[in-house]
Amino acid sequence: RSTIGWAGLIFGVYAFNYLWAPIIDRIQIPILTKKLGHRRGWIVLMQLIIILSLVVWSVINPTENLALLITVGLIIAIASATQDITVDALRIEQIGENENKSMAAGAAMAVVGWWSGYKLGGVIALFTAEYFENIGIENYWQSTFLILGIIVILMNIGLMFVHESISTDKKIKQKETDQLIQNKLGSQNVISKIIAWISGTLGGPVISFFKKNGLSIAIGILGFVFLFKIGEAFLGRMSIVFYKEIGFSKGDIAIYSKTLGWITTVIFTLLGGLFVIRSGVLKAMFLAGILMASTNLLFTALAWSEKSELLFAVAVIFDDIAAAFATVAFVAFISLLVDRTYTATQYA
Repeated sequence: RSTIGWAGLIFGVYAFNYLWAPIIDRIQIPILTKKLGHRRGWIVLMQLIIILSLVVWSVINPTENLALLITVGLIIAIASATQDITVDALRIEQIGENENKSMAAGAAMAVVGWWSGYKLGGVIALFTAEYFENIGIENYWQSTFLILGIIVILMNIGLMFVHESISTDKKIKQKETDQLIQNKLGSQNVISKIIAWISGTLGGPVISFFKKNGLSIAIGILGFVFLFKIGEAFLGRMSIVFYKEIGFSKGDIAIYSKTLGWITTVIFTLLGGLFVIRSGVLKAMFLAGILMASTNLLFTALAWSEKSELLFAVAVIFDDIAAAFATVAFVAFISLLVDRTYTATQYA
């Protein structure tokens, strides 16, 4: 349990992806950016890293190379967290700044996509591993990772149908910030240009955020964003271990937690999107916060009871309803706050 818990902390990189998000806003990937666009170029690069990592995982024996397994897992987590920032930036930049209702609809669709990958990816992984184990394949998990790698390649084909508009305003504003810093440095040499570029890349998004909202409101927003889903973020990692300890098999978890959870999440994410559009982001967030807190009590009941498939199904369904509402409202809320000059960094 402790090994899984500690290993799960590698996904804590999602909480720190803002540290390298400025690089995603500024640096262009050679060849890929020219062919696909700034955002799509970054997404494809991260997908390639994930595929290569899955191939490495397919040849590792976890009991003999646990440190290497976790290290590759960390690389996957970093690539995944980086891809997450880029996908969100691509989504936000496709919607007008004052289109609040479109932003809520875009948030709902993004959440449906994210949860489909998370839940259906889990279904495919668990059923594939169980199938390979039943037919006598010794390294059934390693073979499963290769199947997941093939699915990642297929998903990239879908990305090619997403249009990415080329924004020159963003580059101009970023260069203006660099120039302003360079003028304050009082010199126009190579060193001052490098210092101005680094300062503009790292400081520009922060200055812009505090300038737009004011100090006290900006700190209030950051505190709220940090605390809103902190319980879900930490406890969610241990859910499969918890289900297995109660006595549910891989197949049970795949059906109830992943398949049933996915259907519930998709339906209530879309309903949550409609609720956000009609009632507004703030009302939706307060309702979602209450729902998230109360659904945790169902897992307490599940822990105290005997193995009950009905209670398991009820807990998973209500937890996913709360998560769906919360995530849509949360994503829409943050999306409305960002400055389009630093979309990736500020969203992260």
